[in-house]
Amino acid sequence: MPQKKMKKQQLQQTTAQKLGSVIKSARDIMRKDKGLNGDLDRLPMLTWIMFLKFMDDMEKLREQASRLDSNIKYLPAIEPPYRWRDWANQEKGMTGPELISFVNQDEAIRTDGTRGPGLFAYLRNLQSVNGRDRRDVIATVFRGVINRMVNGYLLRDVIDKVNAIHFDSSEEIHTLGHFYESMLREMRDSAGDSGEFYTPRAVVRFMVEATAPQLGETVLDPACGTGGFLVETYTHLEKQANSVEKREILQTRSIVGQEAKPLPYMLCQMNLLLHGLEFPDIGYGNSLTVKVTEIGDRDRVDVILTNPPFGGEEETGIKNNFPADKQTAETALLFLQLIMRKLKRPGHGSVQGGRAAVVVPNGMLFGDGVCARIKEELLTKFKLHTIVRLPNGVFSPYTSIPTNLLFFDRSGATSDIWYYEIPLPEGRKQYTKTKPMQFEEFADCLEWFKKEDREENGHAWRIDFRQLYNKAKAEAQPFWDNAETARQQGRKLSAELKALRKEIDEKKKEIATLADKNEQQKQEENLNQLQTEERNRATEITNQTELEKKEQAAGDAIYWPIYNLDIKNPNSAETLEHLPPEQLIEDILEEEQQIIKLIQDIKSDINLGYENE
Repeated sequence: MPQKKMKKQQLQQTTAQKLGSVIKSARDIMRKDKGLNGDLDRLPMLTWIMFLKFMDDMEKLREQASRLDSNIKYLPAIEPPYRWRDWANQEKGMTGPELISFVNQDEAIRTDGTRGPGLFAYLRNLQSVNGRDRRDVIATVFRGVINRMVNGYLLRDVIDKVNAIHFDSSEEIHTLGHFYESMLREMRDSAGDSGEFYTPRAVVRFMVEATAPQLGETVLDPACGTGGFLVETYTHLEKQANSVEKREILQTRSIVGQEAKPLPYMLCQMNLLLHGLEFPDIGYGNSLTVKVTEIGDRDRVDVILTNPPFGGEEETGIKNNFPADKQTAETALLFLQLIMRKLKRPGHGSVQGGRAAVVVPNGMLFGDGVCARIKEELLTKFKLHTIVRLPNGVFSPYTSIPTNLLFFDRSGATSDIWYYEIPLPEGRKQYTKTKPMQFEEFADCLEWFKKEDREENGHAWRIDFRQLYNKAKAEAQPFWDNAETARQQGRKLSAELKALRKEIDEKKKEIATLADKNEQQKQEENLNQLQTEERNRATEITNQTELEKKEQAAGDAIYWPIYNLDIKNPNSAETLEHLPPEQLIEDILEEEQQIIKLIQDIKSDINLGYENE
């Protein structure tokens, strides 16, 4: 038995070493090409080459299956002479300028000697019959792909290396999936401010484990980047797919994504394919182009897991897809509104309603204005039950912005909000590219998260939002009522002022027609009285307007601060250091009283025991 295990480990090592060598060799070759500049160019280049090899290997398997079973209908996604086997999988295939021309040009000499569309031109124009098969995926991918290699001989060498990868081997695909994720991390490292493509794997895995998607539910990432959340979700659901029927559910109606940028869209497709999803359902385009008020039950999903881009700004046309009082250029705030509306409602395909886990910047917790109005909807119409505060620097060095994880669902309004602060590991001051956050650092939080009866501890605390809401609203309401009274009074006075000015205009016209001096003087006196009354009305309106603003501001000052969710850990040493002396004394006295009460209870129990003897 130990010998068999050893042989299996050796085989896995051999596969990993072989694929590692192939990929390294291919990347080394690409470094020689003057058209490529860094990993940000090399990985997409290697991806589209591997993508076509992968597709051809899968096509061969389907073709073989159709020959063995007449019930299986096979329609090739790519026709000759554009299949990988036609132009790439040949020892003496086209190379040099001829290969570059075949790949890049709208029209070129093909491998069969005929003239026709070039490779990319052909792939970009593929079209399915029913709108859902691999031809659509291929066409969408290659509309955003550019071949940046300028040396056709080097390109040929890379293709020959990729030919050594066998995508019809499940073991090689599994191993390559891990290599691919490593390359995505490297690409992130070289991307600078484009590091948004990659969310740390530890964060992704924690969010999936905490949200716990179930097979049969639909999981969406509306800003999926390279597919980290979707890949982790697929891995999580795959453990539940223990029958043919369940695997069908996993493959066809479990994972959905959307990506606006062509590069991460292609990388996401490849990532999901390598991890086993046969037909990735990834839409191409900006998720925010949908008018949120028109989202219906058929558009909603069970689970949303995402790290939407923050810090970006959207154009006016996008902002107009959102309610007038919640329009903003801030991308993250628009995505939060979209996520809220995309969750299933209770009783409409879901018992409890949909649920979400979302990465948000710290600014969203304390933001006011439009941000506060969006949080008001989140807290009064959705159940925000947990905020996990990540350590500073989780996304460093790509961004230093502090981040949080929001967990909410559509089961009702928010009552208690639980906070959990993930500490930096002991002895660590920050995370780095070479020493990122590890999933094990979430272990205590995950165990706490899944408990039905949560308890406060050194890292976890709770606020009773419903109590804060009821108290703030009750205290603010009299001021708002006064503001409304002033508003109504102002409207009444404005109507009177309008009628008065009309009367003044008519009086002026009347005076202009009078010939009798005495009568003219009498009417001018009346006019003066009307004008005095006009000025008084205008002053009263100004006073009512100022009163309205004053009362409204007083009520708002009580109400809106409850939507500042940037609540510090009350148990941290830093927070205790900054407490006022009277608060510290009060807390110490309260603890001493609890100790005295506990001692008295113990003494009572002891005395009761003596009496029973």
